[in-house]
Amino acid sequence: MTNFRIYPDLLYLLPPKTHNAQDLENILHAHPEIKFVSFVGIDLAGNDTDEKIPIGDFIDNLQGYLSGCVVQTDGSSVELPGIATLNDGRVDFEPDRDVVWFIDYNYEHIDSTTSLPVGTLRIPSFLIHNGDKVCSRSILKRCTERFAAELERYLREYPALCEELGFSIDEFDHIELTTATELEFWVSSPEEKVNTRVLSTSQSLKEQYWKRTKGVVRTALEQTVLLLGLYGFEPEMGHKEVGGVKAHLSDAGDFHNIMEQLEVDWHYSNALQAADYELMARIFIKEIFRMHGLEVSFCAKPLAGVAGSGEHTHLNAVAFMKDGHKVNLFSPKDMKKDFLGTIGWGALMGFMKHYTLINPFISVTTDAFLRLQPGFEAPTHAVASLGKDINTPSRNRSVLLGLIRNSESAVQTRFEIRSPNPHTNTYLCLSASYQCMLDGIEYAVTSGHSTTELEKEFCKGYGEEAEYLETDKVYRCEEDIFANYSTEERDRLFGVPPATVYDSLRCLLHADDLIPILCAGGVFSDQLISSYAHAMLDRWQMELSERIIPNNLSQIRNIVPFHDPMNSYDVALWKEIDTIRNRLAKDTSEYVSIFKEIRLAIDAKNLKELSKLQQQMNSLMNEMTMLYADYSANQL
Repeated sequence: MTNFRIYPDLLYLLPPKTHNAQDLENILHAHPEIKFVSFVGIDLAGNDTDEKIPIGDFIDNLQGYLSGCVVQTDGSSVELPGIATLNDGRVDFEPDRDVVWFIDYNYEHIDSTTSLPVGTLRIPSFLIHNGDKVCSRSILKRCTERFAAELERYLREYPALCEELGFSIDEFDHIELTTATELEFWVSSPEEKVNTRVLSTSQSLKEQYWKRTKGVVRTALEQTVLLLGLYGFEPEMGHKEVGGVKAHLSDAGDFHNIMEQLEVDWHYSNALQAADYELMARIFIKEIFRMHGLEVSFCAKPLAGVAGSGEHTHLNAVAFMKDGHKVNLFSPKDMKKDFLGTIGWGALMGFMKHYTLINPFISVTTDAFLRLQPGFEAPTHAVASLGKDINTPSRNRSVLLGLIRNSESAVQTRFEIRSPNPHTNTYLCLSASYQCMLDGIEYAVTSGHSTTELEKEFCKGYGEEAEYLETDKVYRCEEDIFANYSTEERDRLFGVPPATVYDSLRCLLHADDLIPILCAGGVFSDQLISSYAHAMLDRWQMELSERIIPNNLSQIRNIVPFHDPMNSYDVALWKEIDTIRNRLAKDTSEYVSIFKEIRLAIDAKNLKELSKLQQQMNSLMNEMTMLYADYSANQL
């Protein structure tokens, strides 16, 4: 185990103003501990590339590297199905000079000449195929540019918007999309198992939520927050989340049986920079905790029966004036009178109406759907909360989206999306969200409706006709949707949520009337959407076949009888458990097991049937697990 330490005098980042040949050459010569350069492209699956280019080669060929014409990879290195093909696989890197570049240090490799850790300059880049930018970063870049251009056009064409927002178009300079994410994760001792019942009980009793961290977890968390500060993240806090159990103290005075859920937050920034920050934060967190002998999991649902990890994502848009002051474009003219302004209502309506287009870029793994279940403070249905009234901010943790506002501060108005998780591709999540928001903003601005009329439409009842929103749907709820509505009522009022990866991606494959919303302004394209959908479906099928079924089979094999054969209750209970075990995993002359049916559906590419089978498998696994818990608890 390596004792991680902070080196305050190291160079941690290079701001955009230094991204020119002369400055880079001077800086890199002054920091001989930086030995390598890596161009970081983000493919459609959210994977980041990494390589080790010697710093001497980079300095000798700076102009070529900065032009994006030197470094290449092939289609097998990135997830771009149907684009970077076997017979046309060359992919080039183009550095993004408008965001922060980071130096990633290897604290386990100390340079003998400088006595400092060896650093790699990581340069966020765009992936280029046949002259086209085809990566997640490029999609978000096009999205932010289009959103800013369209909003500026509306401000110029509809002077009432500027009047509502309190500035004149002559004062206006530019628009930025501002974003922040809240990163949750689980930390554990390697190869140590903690009873999920104990974890669940601790969660229900709120024994860990925001409690004081101890020992090695405290040290690693503190070092994480300090390190993020050195990288310019402007961290706001690090704390325990709802999940976890109390660690045990060994005879040597060390903590073991560690199983804790943590969260780290940092300040907002522009959308593309925020997505880059999140990627780097995950890398830093994993490395710091690993060097303290701890494992970090960013899975959405690493443990059944206890809280999963979310990554609440905050969105808004800001107009910058020529004198430097900022105006929140979502805020109303009078914070004491309206929840939102015209642009804010439009953004909210567009997001909620078209969430079926956004969700495929948020929840696209089985893990993600396991988290989005009732009982764990995770959203299941597409419904929003504004707040009980204009003076009572939203505190509803059962909804998909919450309006965050402060009647005393217009700059704080923003939307909090609660469905993303740490493995959500934030670049694509933001792109789809802002594209759908623009569709709603167009309606709100061009309809001529007042903010009162827009609010009335958004807060409409079920079955009430609306000009933009759907008739048979409710978009706002201030109640706990789990306590106040049954599953059937939630499905009827808010729409039936997808249950599998296929359910989520289906609209990208079949909703031809909706895809133009994503493709507007050339942000997405039919080719990019098709490539993404096929990549995620292939990953889903591979995960089912090679990871989920083997894991389930291992769990089934560990479910064994150990009751008194004279106890009729235990005998009956075990018979019920054993029937489920066999239905899941054992072929007979009368039927094929669920596991075998799933593999056959994968081979036949029958994705609709595969989706149904996965739901059936999940249901039986949950039933078996609960029955076995009751069975085990009844043994002496």
